[in-house]
Amino acid sequence: MYCVEDIRKDFPILSKQINGKPLIYLDNAASAQKPNAVLESISKTYQEEYANVHRGLHYLSNLATDNFEAVRHKIATFINAKFDDEIIYTTSSTESINIVAHSWGIPNLQQGDEIILTIMEHHANIVPWHFLRQQIGIRLVWVELDVNGALNLEHVVDAITPATKLITISHLSNVLGTRVDIKQITNIADQHGIRVVVDGSQSSVHEPVDMQDLGVDFFALTGHKLYGPSASGALYARRDRQQEMIPFHGGGNMISEVGRDSVSFAKPPQMFEAGTPPIVQMIGLGAAIDYLNSIGMKNIAAYEAEIASYASRKFTNESWIKVQGTTPDKAAIFSFTLDCAAHPHDISTILDQQGIAVRAGHHCAQPLMDYMGVTATCRASFGLYNTKDEVDQLIEGLRVCRDMFA
Repeated sequence: MYCVEDIRKDFPILSKQINGKPLIYLDNAASAQKPNAVLESISKTYQEEYANVHRGLHYLSNLATDNFEAVRHKIATFINAKFDDEIIYTTSSTESINIVAHSWGIPNLQQGDEIILTIMEHHANIVPWHFLRQQIGIRLVWVELDVNGALNLEHVVDAITPATKLITISHLSNVLGTRVDIKQITNIADQHGIRVVVDGSQSSVHEPVDMQDLGVDFFALTGHKLYGPSASGALYARRDRQQEMIPFHGGGNMISEVGRDSVSFAKPPQMFEAGTPPIVQMIGLGAAIDYLNSIGMKNIAAYEAEIASYASRKFTNESWIKVQGTTPDKAAIFSFTLDCAAHPHDISTILDQQGIAVRAGHHCAQPLMDYMGVTATCRASFGLYNTKDEVDQLIEGLRVCRDMFA
């Protein structure tokens, strides 16, 4: 039985008041709050078990290394990777995609090659490819969306040419809540010998993800959205893709031997994990995954689908709220403007006075904003601890805003 009230007790910040009002935290697509299990894991590691990992021969180093490396298996199991060594530790989805662009893109792409991406991508899945466009002369091919924010797979097919080498795409839009049928994308790509990169920053938080079922080459996830610490994340890279990659960062841990005139590298995934890693952050991410597993990702997905459906009905009933992205199966992420003079920044500020935290701006998706014909939106994004009552309070808060600008 999913009991949201019990879950809320696991998050101490949810008892906080903002401007004298109970906190209603609806900024989960930017970063989620942390449960006690994660906070206690971080505290325990720093207070009782901290040391640098790998190569140490003393008790604390061995303990920290064991705890740190155990997370690799947790992540692999969480996303159903075939092998633990397909998990590369990173600090974020942003770093993960940059690793793919550099480590796989540079040795495998050349001038004139094409990369397909969609207009709804986060900047983390745009800017690294711009780097390659500037450095080696690849071409970015943009696929646009249907009027409701859905991605038409026929448009992806139409964008493929003999020069297409890569499709890089969000599994779930951080602005529209649009879900993408990744399995269909990989089926299409496989028929043309095209590699697939997936930004799973949002999807991995809201529903089960399965690398072996999806058949992707690369998949990025970030810890701070998974109710874990900032500066934690992972890149799934299939074993056969790892053999096509070169190192991204250079330094300690990623080497085999270093001489004055030569250097050889460790085997993956260590080849891509230079320097002292985010030790405590990754251990905290492991605790977050344990916490999510204790609830069950299928249970979380079902509960959040209820919230999304309820919120969609509430927004639809208010004609003065314009929601961007209205696909029937959208996630509980709602970007919107109001039919009045209130700028999204005004809306966010007025909601904050009522204790309601939403995000306002371009959400690191400026090409999408340009495509939708807006400069910014407000975004309310729901997580496993949000309630239908908080949806109602959000609507009431927006009414206050509308009346102020009437």
